[in-house]
Amino acid sequence: MFDPPPNKRVVPGPGQESVWDYPRPPRLESTARHLKVVFAETVVAETSRALRILETSHPPSYYLPPEDVRRDLLERAPGRSICEFKGQAAYWSIRVGSRISEAAAWSYAAPWSPYEALCDHLCFYAGRADACFVDGERVVPQEGDFYGGWRSADIVGPFKGGPGTRGW
Repeated sequence: MFDPPPNKRVVPGPGQESVWDYPRPPRLESTARHLKVVFAETVVAETSRALRILETSHPPSYYLPPEDVRRDLLERAPGRSICEFKGQAAYWSIRVGSRISEAAAWSYAAPWSPYEALCDHLCFYAGRADACFVDGERVVPQEGDFYGGWRSADIVGPFKGGPGTRGW
C-alpha cells in the first residue's frame, strides 16, 4: 500500500471507506449496490450485480455486466490502452439520437489473471455520462481525463487524478 500525501488522508467515518486502505495491485470484488448510468435522458445501464475494482488512491471503478447494458446504444470507439494489471482495453461511445459521448466506457475482452471475471463488463466514465448513480446517490467523477472512479459520500480520499497528484 502507498502512503497518501503527508497530512492529507481523510479518516473514514462510520460506513465510509478510505481509498488509502485499498490495495495495489487492485482488488476485484462483486457488489450488490444499485448502479445506474444515464445519458440523453435514457438509462444506458442499470444493475445490482456489478464488479468493482478497488485500487490505492482511486475511488471504485464499477464494471457492469453486458446483459445489464443497452448495447444497442454503444458504438466501438477508436483507440485502445493497456492496464498494467488487467490487460488491453477497448473503448465505447454512447449514442442516443443525435447526442454522442465519445469513449464513454471501456471493457476488456480478455483480461489478465486474476481479473478474468471482468471479461466484457463495461466500466463507464461518470464524467462522460449525464449522470451516474450508486444506490440513488449521484456520483462525482474522479478527476483527470484518464481515471474512471465514481466518488460517492461513503468513499473518502484524497483521490488521485486532480492537479498535483501525478506522482502518487
